[in-house]
Amino acid sequence: MERKRILWADDEIDMLKPHILFLEERGYDVTAVTSGEDAIAQIHRGSFDVVLLDEHMSGKDGIATFTDIKAIRPGISTVMITKSEEEGLMEEAIGQRIDDFLTKPVNPSQILLALKKLTESSQINRDRIAKEYLSQFNRVSSIIAAGANWQDWIDIHYKLCEWDIELEKFPDLGLEDVFQDQKSQCNLEFCRYVEDNYINWINSDDEPTLSVDIAQKYLATPLKQGKNVLFIVIDCLRMDQYLAIEPILHELYNVKRDYYFSILPTSTPYSRNAIFSGFYPSELERQRPDLWKRGEDDESSSNRFEHELLDKQLERLGVSLPSGSKYVKILDMEEADSVDRKVASYFNQPLVSMVFNFVDILVHSRSNSDVIKEMVRNEASYRAVTTSWFEHSSLLNILRSFSKQDIHIVLTTDHGSLRVQRGAKVISDKDASTNLRYKHGRNLKCDPKHAMFVRDPQDFKLPRRGININYIIAKDDYYFVYPTNYNKYVNLYKNSFQHGGISMDEMILPVVTMDPK
Repeated sequence: MERKRILWADDEIDMLKPHILFLEERGYDVTAVTSGEDAIAQIHRGSFDVVLLDEHMSGKDGIATFTDIKAIRPGISTVMITKSEEEGLMEEAIGQRIDDFLTKPVNPSQILLALKKLTESSQINRDRIAKEYLSQFNRVSSIIAAGANWQDWIDIHYKLCEWDIELEKFPDLGLEDVFQDQKSQCNLEFCRYVEDNYINWINSDDEPTLSVDIAQKYLATPLKQGKNVLFIVIDCLRMDQYLAIEPILHELYNVKRDYYFSILPTSTPYSRNAIFSGFYPSELERQRPDLWKRGEDDESSSNRFEHELLDKQLERLGVSLPSGSKYVKILDMEEADSVDRKVASYFNQPLVSMVFNFVDILVHSRSNSDVIKEMVRNEASYRAVTTSWFEHSSLLNILRSFSKQDIHIVLTTDHGSLRVQRGAKVISDKDASTNLRYKHGRNLKCDPKHAMFVRDPQDFKLPRRGININYIIAKDDYYFVYPTNYNKYVNLYKNSFQHGGISMDEMILPVVTMDPK
């Protein structure tokens, strides 16, 4: 391994010769100087991996030397060494973005540890990640081979999301193809599992938590206890996207993360209406047949009763809200800013529900915008864009404001999305729905390897929508394309993010409860 070059500036450097010899024996080349001025001169002459700076040096002190060095070599790592334990000095060092801070007297092992963190941590982490991932790979394969249940599938999906985020940091490991192959195989097995078990889920008390259970399990109890509740639904938020923003939430709240499964199809008219109503789509069709008359691409139409549906569901659950509840649907930045400006008006409400549509809008806009396609090329960039939005969003400002109040928060999503890869030919009559991951209509035909066929919608608690209506729901990473102009539309939608079908990313979702710290 290439020897790392260390520059050590201390006006008592002669007393540190044993430390220098110790480091040199362990593979470091150490250049020793006695002043800040000499350290800056050495920086001009050559390259170093780490600079060790004594804070108290005659002439130019450590902080001033650090400032000049960073102006010359902005990326160089620096360790400040000082006799002082004053908190103010430490804060100044941290504020200056010094990489590490050690207090004298230091022993050689302390210096070695600091250098290893700065010069070898990346390689150490790469070796650890490769070893741990291969172990995890074998563990997941064993669980699936033994017959995974729904709890196992939650654990598998969570682990895959964690590894996706972790492996993103080490692109040179060469594990990306291995990971994608594993995820694809897991999705294939998950689709088989859902096909075999979904009808049992929706007809059994011994089911996983589903969309229809969210209000009963997470809203009813705190409301009955007299707590004020903020209920947030971020439309189309995947598990990995949530995990990327969760550290931000930990700064404000004590966070407890649970999981649930979206009902099918994993699309807003079905899954989100199920959350707000507590009913499956077929049950809701009987009560609100007008919900299904307009096109499902009409967001304001298909989900226009959410406030009323939630209030009625809570009444059935025995929740009394004498002063009523508030509901806000946020479809654009202007609406978000408006809610942010008047956020204090919501603090005394027993229940405030907010639906944020940014992530879903991003998914649908991507298909029609070359700029967004370039920004959201894959799962990693999709996470990055979502995280960037959240960090600068009115939603985060709203959460900051609520974190100063004694208000219980429930945050979830209605479904996720999947980057589709393979076109599946579908034949139908002219009145079939236009969705890419599910369709309903008459005379639907598709390869059963690519889609789950729903002959009787009532078996899946789906709306009948008329006589002889069937559904097909895409499996794995397939998307539906008609034979006419097949290649054109295959190329148009390949690698786009879609929802409505059966996959871990679309179905296995976080539901989070938070209380202010």
